[in-house]
Amino acid sequence: MKPVTKMKEGKTRIDSSELELKEKLVALDRVAKVVKGGKRFHFRALVIVGDGNGHVGFGLAKASGVPDAARKANAVAKKTLVEVPVVNDNTIPHEILAKYGASRILLKPALPGTGLKCSNTVRAVLELAGITNILSKSLGSSNRVNVVKATMIALTNLREAKAVAKTEVVKEAINETE
Repeated sequence: MKPVTKMKEGKTRIDSSELELKEKLVALDRVAKVVKGGKRFHFRALVIVGDGNGHVGFGLAKASGVPDAARKANAVAKKTLVEVPVVNDNTIPHEILAKYGASRILLKPALPGTGLKCSNTVRAVLELAGITNILSKSLGSSNRVNVVKATMIALTNLREAKAVAKTEVVKEAINETE
C-alpha cells in the first residue's frame, strides 16, 4: 500500500464556535535560539482539539511563556478543524497508510469492543475525533509533531463508507466476470 502524503483539499471550513470542543496538550517543549549573548528560550506547544463526534484539529505554536504558547496553539487548532468519516460502530471506513516526514501511520478499522490500540500521540487525536475502535501502527520516526501530522493526513484522506462500499461492489463484479 502506498502512503498518502498530502491533506485532501477542498473541504469546507468548520465553524468552531458551534461545537463543544475539548482540548488536549500533547507536547510542550522548550526550544532555544542561540544568539550572541547566549540562548533565548521559548516554549512550543502542540494542542489537539475535537468534539468527539467526527471533528478534530491540531495546532502548533511558540511563545515566550507556557500559557501563551498553549493559548496560541489552541487558536490555531480551532482554525484547522477537519471532519472525519466515522462509521456507526465508532471506527474508520477503511484501512489507510499516511506519511509525514519520516513518520508513517497505519490505521485499520476494528470490530466493536477492540478499543484504541495505538500510541499515546495517535490516541489523543483519535479520542478527540470520536473514534473508539481502531488498530494502528506507528512506523518510522516517533517525533510527536510528525506523528500528529501524519495521523491528521490519514484522517483527512479517509473516504465515506458509501464510496468505499461502491468500489468494493465494482471490484467484486469485475472478479466475477473474469
